Amino acid sequence: MRNPPAPFAPPRKQRAARQNSLLWILEPLEREAGYMHRKMFGADAAYLDGQLYLIVADRDDPWNGVMVCTSQERHAALLADLPELAPHPVLGKWLYLAQSNESFESIAATLAKLAVARDPRMGVTPKPRARRSKPQSIGH
Repeated sequence: MRNPPAPFAPPRKQRAARQNSLLWILEPLEREAGYMHRKMFGADAAYLDGQLYLIVADRDDPWNGVMVCTSQERHAALLADLPELAPHPVLGKWLYLAQSNESFESIAATLAKLAVARDPRMGVTPKPRARRSKPQSIGH
């Protein structure tokens, strides 16, 4: 058990939240009227007009790059134009561009431009969050 801090001790220093180094990819989307930013499993997600388009993460593989939110039916069309993409090893429904790719910066910028253009091969409508119901009382 930890001892409570002394009543007049200075507050403990909070660890600063680590800034995602890939946020630059989302900057073109930020200027869009329908843009919304959310944190998602330790990464940064970009929504346009209610649809999830891109997620950027700078963590350990396979969470180190850009995830392109799309459906598996649209993978082939995107891969035809951007063969550097691959299905994400964990979230196979989405495509992934690893930060280790030699052309990462230019392809990531292209993905942002496609998102701003609302490319029909990109974007998924998130499922509504399940509402937590109040616990049922059990009558005896």
